[in-house]
Amino acid sequence: MPGSGSPQVVALHAPASVDGEEIQQVVGDNLRRIRIRKGLSLERLAKSSGVSRAMLGQVELGRSAPTISVLWKIARALDVPLTAFTSPDGGGKAMVFRAHRTKVLASLNGRFSSRALFPTESSQRVEFYELRIAPHTVEEADGHLPGTIENMVVAQGSLEIETGGDRYLLAKGDSIQFLADQPHLYRNASSSEALIYLVMIYAG
Repeated sequence: MPGSGSPQVVALHAPASVDGEEIQQVVGDNLRRIRIRKGLSLERLAKSSGVSRAMLGQVELGRSAPTISVLWKIARALDVPLTAFTSPDGGGKAMVFRAHRTKVLASLNGRFSSRALFPTESSQRVEFYELRIAPHTVEEADGHLPGTIENMVVAQGSLEIETGGDRYLLAKGDSIQFLADQPHLYRNASSSEALIYLVMIYAG
């Protein structure tokens, strides 16, 4: 994430379907799209990023391959992750995630499963999951990165959440938001499966 470390230790990888000069054009197109979306001129972005207007213009035109250091400066100024520049689908196209192809993680006993409903190959601050918890099942979770927030809504069944020494009972349609950088627990004490949708927000 922008500002979280030194540019020298971060590797920028082009998607498997993009190589050679194509990645320069992908980076350029995405940079221009993000800059315009945020209402910034090249001059303003140059001032806030410390990257010259000429260099920014060359990058947007796909005529220059920026270094990791340069991309980090631009990413920090735009408040976006580096991967926002390299995704070939970054131009605003819809992304469909077919149910049979989405990534599912399950506990060893298979009674707790988590299905990612977002592009897992990209780095982002917000993640969207479908959780399924079998009847009479408890799932313990370690604390996430500092500042991480979980937003959950119960779509089916019921759910108990324990966090920070408190316990919350949620029925169908109820939702909860809590700081998830400490250990927490999910419990389905009912006799039917619980279906929950979770939005995970990581601190910037």
